[in-house]
Amino acid sequence: MTTPRLAFVAYSSRDQHLLDVLRNGIAKASAKTNAIRFDPWEFNDIAGTPLISPIIEKIDESSFIVADISYLNLNVVYEVGYAIGKKKRVFLIRHSGTRGDKDIANRVGIFDTLGYLEYNDADALSYRLTAHIDEKPLEFSGEIDSKAPAYVVEPPLKGDAATMMTSRLKKARYRYRSFNPSEDSRLSAIDAIKQVSCSAGVLVSFELDNKDWAQVHNLRTVFVAGLADGMGKPCLILAPAGFNAPLDVRDDVKTYSHPDDIVEHVANFALELTDYLQQVDLPRKTTHSSLQSLSFGDPTAENEMTTLGAYYMQTDQFNRALRGEVNLVVGRKGSGKTALFLQLRDRIRSDKRNVMVDLKPEGYQLIKLKEDLLSHLTEGSRQHLITAFWEYLLLLEVTYKVLEKDRSTHKHNHEIYEKYLDLEATYKVENFSTEGDFSERLLVLSNRIASEYRARFGDSPDTKLTIEDVTSLVYAHDIRSLRQKLSDYLNTKQSVWILFDNLDKGWNTGGVDDIDIIVLRCLVEAGRKIEREMRKRDHDLYCVIFVRNDVYELLMQGSSDYGKDMRAVLDWTDPDMLREMLRLRLVSGMDGVDPNATFEKIWRDICISHVHGEDTSAYFIERSLMRPRNVLKIFAHSKGFANNFNHLKIEESDIEKGVKAFSQDLLVELDHELSDVCPGVPDLLYHFIDHPSEASRSELALTLRGGGVGEDQIEKIFSFLLYYGVIGLKTQTGVQYIFDVNYDSKILTTRAQRLGEDARYVFNPAFWDALGIANLPLKISNPS
Repeated sequence: MTTPRLAFVAYSSRDQHLLDVLRNGIAKASAKTNAIRFDPWEFNDIAGTPLISPIIEKIDESSFIVADISYLNLNVVYEVGYAIGKKKRVFLIRHSGTRGDKDIANRVGIFDTLGYLEYNDADALSYRLTAHIDEKPLEFSGEIDSKAPAYVVEPPLKGDAATMMTSRLKKARYRYRSFNPSEDSRLSAIDAIKQVSCSAGVLVSFELDNKDWAQVHNLRTVFVAGLADGMGKPCLILAPAGFNAPLDVRDDVKTYSHPDDIVEHVANFALELTDYLQQVDLPRKTTHSSLQSLSFGDPTAENEMTTLGAYYMQTDQFNRALRGEVNLVVGRKGSGKTALFLQLRDRIRSDKRNVMVDLKPEGYQLIKLKEDLLSHLTEGSRQHLITAFWEYLLLLEVTYKVLEKDRSTHKHNHEIYEKYLDLEATYKVENFSTEGDFSERLLVLSNRIASEYRARFGDSPDTKLTIEDVTSLVYAHDIRSLRQKLSDYLNTKQSVWILFDNLDKGWNTGGVDDIDIIVLRCLVEAGRKIEREMRKRDHDLYCVIFVRNDVYELLMQGSSDYGKDMRAVLDWTDPDMLREMLRLRLVSGMDGVDPNATFEKIWRDICISHVHGEDTSAYFIERSLMRPRNVLKIFAHSKGFANNFNHLKIEESDIEKGVKAFSQDLLVELDHELSDVCPGVPDLLYHFIDHPSEASRSELALTLRGGGVGEDQIEKIFSFLLYYGVIGLKTQTGVQYIFDVNYDSKILTTRAQRLGEDARYVFNPAFWDALGIANLPLKISNPS
């Protein structure tokens, strides 16, 4: 008699009714077939029972895994990740009548990108389990990215502990790739699998449940930890003291009471990572199909630092920045600001005569300074202090960089030896820390200033500071001497570049306020001032600041002369440019392809030509809001589903699933963007769930009122919907979105005013799947 194959079944026991349905359905399925034995584990989430070893053994022995995700139990999610890492087919199921953790799953992003089947009762579950199940697992290459061998899952809000985690990894001289929720609001399972498979080690962390985003982050943490353990990769799992770790990883979690405790944990992890790199075989050519092995970069530029140069499209904005013609780079999220930052940095520092100071703070370091100091000052004192703060910080960072750059070479170069020692002595003063990376140094400086201010002035409101007060609060150095010594040393260099990004990433999730704008305005002014002073001393110094376009608009509103700033605006309007961006990536990732091959020729080999009667590349671009990152995300999702089903090229069903997953990503991300500039209306886009695709202005306003939006907010929200491309204006020639009119919303509003009540607005198809928007005009009998 043939021994039946084993199928492990994982689920939560949180819901007794669902538990009964699962038990009954599994029993019926086992009775129907002699080929498969379904082995449930009912007590998977009962604390204190030593279950992990039997669970791992069952997964290792199973032909495939069944996991119910109606409720997202941390242990079950870990087991799903572990099974995928072990190259086991994972069959996800969900009870259609249970809301459970569906909303949380949408925020997490893992499970809909893997795909799941629904059942409504025990009989339906039994049918699902005994129907044909493709047991072929997901493929992943396992070829290690030796240039950036670590993968990090970052929390949505980075504090001291998260900053210490990544800064110590940098100290160990290991580059890393990361999932950053401020860049990607949802974690794609396909991307997580890819990132872990090409890593030599994974670093994740748990957060205490008192944070409203902790559950989402912790679910991502256990999934990635499961992948790493399944693939046999070193995995460091950090947790604050007092955190009740899930049973499956409890023995592996490293706790900390203070951020400094993390230092030892990361040091030990770095040794494991090194050992793994030494033992792993050299990358081998895989036998996957061309689609499975196709690499086209990462939608998040930070994760492709080492590869971006191979396929970066040098736009006019890039060339202007490289020539030093701009001091602001402005663009929407996903438009390519970080990619331009990285390529500009790499191009400039390739010439050893240049000094490149690239600053990317986490952002939150300034929150304490803002709360403890800036909120108590008069506006004039704020601007005076913050401008001095930025000027001082930029001078310190340029000094730090030249000292670091010549730390070894000055010993063998008599022309710079004395100048180096002189500058070093001026820089290293008492009560000033030079340790850590830029984020740590920024945090230390901010905390010092805030503490000294509080000790001297307390919490008195509307405090006025004199020039002497600002000098004594901000400077720990003789600033004139430091500036002079630095200038003397820069005579040995060709040019100095300061690139500043990420300032707006740590701003309050409740929206951008007046102090935030002052902080940015003062940074721009400090950059100008340093440029002027250094150029008077015959030094070529350039300061370029990267900022979101909505933040720049707010900056402009309160300024009389900031239109004078030379800026490069990263607004994409030409679909063919997006195709060229994608073509360069595909050429780079495909073996034996003519680098001059047309987009159409390459595209035919990897994707069907049309979907629903539309050209597929146009179908992707139409839903991208004309942002490069979104084009890459739609393609990545569609390719991921094609690989899941072992398709030789991306088919129509893969595109439908990919666009649906992307639509959910976009909804969450853009809703976060809108909350920054309209904090009084949370979940703004969700008011349009189940809305028809076309409506008049009054009909849209009626929907907003029904969602509790006040009259004073409707006009502002309507402008945002147009500005962000959520809706477009219907014209005689078609629908015009913001990117069709060169991002000038006045063109749309003027045309709408001419149409009056006849003006009709259409939701961008990118949102249809996530919001359940029907492609029908709205019919309301009484709009009033």
